[in-house]
Amino acid sequence: MRRAMVAGNWKMNGTGASVAELIGSLRAQELPASVEVAVFPSCLHICQVLKAVDGAGFAVGAQDCAAQNGFGALTGEVSADQLVESGCEWVLVGHSERRLILGETDEVVSQKFSAAQAGGLKPVLCLGETLEERQAGKTLEVVGRQLAKVIDDHGIAAFDSAVIAYEPVWAIGSGLTASPQQAQEVHAAIREQLSRLDRRVAEGVRLLYGGSVKAENAAELFAMADIDGGLVGGASLKADEFGAICRAAGN
Repeated sequence: MRRAMVAGNWKMNGTGASVAELIGSLRAQELPASVEVAVFPSCLHICQVLKAVDGAGFAVGAQDCAAQNGFGALTGEVSADQLVESGCEWVLVGHSERRLILGETDEVVSQKFSAAQAGGLKPVLCLGETLEERQAGKTLEVVGRQLAKVIDDHGIAAFDSAVIAYEPVWAIGSGLTASPQQAQEVHAAIREQLSRLDRRVAEGVRLLYGGSVKAENAAELFAMADIDGGLVGGASLKADEFGAICRAAGN
């Protein structure tokens, strides 16, 4: 039985004061023990959050890591090794905003996936199509290609210690959400792609839905057979809303 997971991606948000207030409010939430909860603050606030959530029952991750391991002359980058040393457990890899705005290719995403695992982090691999790709009927082709690159480079066994998040680009921050049936179709295709190589890995890997997840739609999304939780954006900045989403995953 796959354990549900809810991950809060705070993106480029927060000040020291607002982060302290948010963590305090999250600690006051009743979060189900059956759900693995993780938050992904900006790199600037990771250490603050780690200190504040000590013993609170949820993990902390980074929103990105370098494609290179260890230490060296790479100005502005943070390696998986450094993130692990700080206390991080997770890292987002291949978020659509980094693919589209910052130009990360499938090759770069695959390199970061590998670097994350080599450094001791568990990657959340983000996959998803644009509105134009969906309208052209290319959703499964695009998502399949993004996943295949990582499988081809690192093997199916790499997903024993990773999570996959399907996030349709057109539904991120737009207020639009894939219907539960649309999301389930893609999640099922992802699991089938994995299953063709290793059924055990496919059955064990957790698939999260990301794309305007809210308290009002979470339960219906999480009821789908292949949706194991959510990668939550804007709603994760509101403690009551995020807590409600976590509780929906627990049900």
